[in-house]
Amino acid sequence: MTNSIYISTAEPNSGKALVALGILENSLRKSSKVGFFKPVIGDFNSGKEDEHISLVIEHFGLDLTHEEAYGLTLKRANELISQGKKDEMLEIVIDKYKKLEERFDFILIESSDYKNSITLEHSLNIEFAKNLATPVLILTNAHKKSLEDCTDSLRVAIDEFKANDCQVIGAIVNRVNPEIVSTLHTGLAEKFASKNMLLATIPADERISSPTIRDIAEHLDAKVLYGVRNLDVLVDNMTIAAMQMQNFLPKIKDNSLVMTPGDRGDIVLGTLSAHRSQNYPNIAGLLLTTGLEPDDSIKKVIEGMKDMFPVLSVKENTYHTANSAADVTASMRANDLTRIAYAKELFEQHVDSKMLEELLSTVKIDGMTPKMFQYTLTQRAKKKKAKIVLPEGNDPRILEATAILATQDIVDIVLLGQKEELVDIARKNAINLDFDLVEVINPVEYEKFNEYVNTLYELRKHKGMNLDMATDAMSDVSYFGTMMVQMGDAQGMVSGAVHTTAATIRPALQVIKTKPGTSVVSSVFFMSLPDRVLVYGDCAVNPNPNSDQLAEIALSSAETAIAFGIEPKIAMLSYSSGSSGSGEEVEKVRKATEIAKAKRPDLKIEGPIQYDAAVDATVGQKKMPGSEVAGQANVLIFPDLNTGNNTYKAVQRETGALAIGPVLQGLNKPVNDLSRGCLVEDILNTVIITAIQGIQ
Repeated sequence: MTNSIYISTAEPNSGKALVALGILENSLRKSSKVGFFKPVIGDFNSGKEDEHISLVIEHFGLDLTHEEAYGLTLKRANELISQGKKDEMLEIVIDKYKKLEERFDFILIESSDYKNSITLEHSLNIEFAKNLATPVLILTNAHKKSLEDCTDSLRVAIDEFKANDCQVIGAIVNRVNPEIVSTLHTGLAEKFASKNMLLATIPADERISSPTIRDIAEHLDAKVLYGVRNLDVLVDNMTIAAMQMQNFLPKIKDNSLVMTPGDRGDIVLGTLSAHRSQNYPNIAGLLLTTGLEPDDSIKKVIEGMKDMFPVLSVKENTYHTANSAADVTASMRANDLTRIAYAKELFEQHVDSKMLEELLSTVKIDGMTPKMFQYTLTQRAKKKKAKIVLPEGNDPRILEATAILATQDIVDIVLLGQKEELVDIARKNAINLDFDLVEVINPVEYEKFNEYVNTLYELRKHKGMNLDMATDAMSDVSYFGTMMVQMGDAQGMVSGAVHTTAATIRPALQVIKTKPGTSVVSSVFFMSLPDRVLVYGDCAVNPNPNSDQLAEIALSSAETAIAFGIEPKIAMLSYSSGSSGSGEEVEKVRKATEIAKAKRPDLKIEGPIQYDAAVDATVGQKKMPGSEVAGQANVLIFPDLNTGNNTYKAVQRETGALAIGPVLQGLNKPVNDLSRGCLVEDILNTVIITAIQGIQ
């Protein structure tokens, strides 16, 4: 039994980042106490960090520092080995690893990067796996290889680890030609049938393997002259421009990096023109060689362009630069959310998750962790895809989230806006969104626009609305998106990244209206703590609810909890527990508790009760002995907005809890509000929540 896995590569460029992301994603569904460790890392300059360590810590928010996540540098390891101090080197690695082992349920250990001596680093990986007593998962790549080459490479690596008493639990072949994935997988299964290992083949994908302009600029130590905002654009092809323009133009391929001497003004201008033309492929960037820069007159042309692709400059000649650029490998960074999403999706599709679960069987499952909650929600949303409308299509965060949702095929997205404008915004922000996967609607041009106007008029004419007013209102994206939900053309709407809460909720109240028997629209936050998920209500909508409203908020919150797989135990919070206190606010909560119990005697409801008594078993038994809720509450109802909003933010900031919401409740159909300071992850979670509400 183990609480770790050692990823070791049989050769360079075997896709460790992709596999690490996939394994960590699966592990975090079972425990939030997941660590990452590299026994040896490459030497890095002062002020810089190991790319893989930074990627996993930042992306997954692991409770680790860069210093804690590695043993020692390769330079230091070499020094100790040359001095005959190999045992000291191992002691350093083991000591740092054991400190992590005390803190985490599961640790993913990753081998070195093979940037120096392959033989030395491979032998070190065997030593570390053996001394850390961890099973090994071997990676290799199939780029330009035959089946025999792949199987031979794996066989040698497996035999070497086993000869040193290391347990090999699986092998993954990356970068496989998509046309031979099935054939290679069958061949591996036959070759290693007796090994009882996880075997997987992952096809090559340019979205993962293609470098970005930033990767190339860093590798060549290039100077960025223009287009610094678009450095994360993918480069699928590299083209040398040495001939005349009329001969060069037909050779341009999509997403090309064009290389030419810096004094070739004709190539520079021609490339700019081709990039602007709809008759030529998109240009990823321009790389100027020989240290020369464009003439001032050409610079003036470039500086007058609004959306400029990157222009780089290097001192070396074109031939040397082209050879160096060809050696650039793709780097994955924590802010590259779209590429990370592709990597996770590839892993999920091509690695046997059931067998992986067996390999990770010692990961402790203790309650519903944030990752498990998010995973469960995602799977529920995928089962029956809902169509969700996002009115704020011109916000880059919305487009980034849409790219991830579309890639993972979780929901069907409708963006509101002019398609040309949205494409331009995505391009300027280096967002790799395939607009063929989403629907883009310009409200005033939509075929049902007049039908929507007439419907709004009929709904609001008793309030003095005429057709002109209805037309103006329906031109507003918030009203239009809400009407799409009301008319069944979308199952839910998410807005608020740009608009106020009032601008989101007002159309919903006027058009969708509240559920029968419900008079209060309220909200909850799902608070994902390390070992459980709590429901907080109401922290976003109602400033000071009375007893009847508070009771209704409690019952709505209980229904929301049930809808998302949480058996509600409801605590009506106050500054006093039971009958120990008095005062207007306590009485309000006491009365609300009585009303809620009378309406739903089947639910477990306790109140008034203090927060510590609600969530801490020891305190709960002391203050309210015999209560079915005290110490076990998972739905916490705050007496007013001031208390609720401050509490959720305090818990979020101080504990690192993931706060998903606000999720609106009480409406006939789902409309949810975002904070104007929302992150891409907030948008993703809210859209998924809305999709589940929409399909229930």
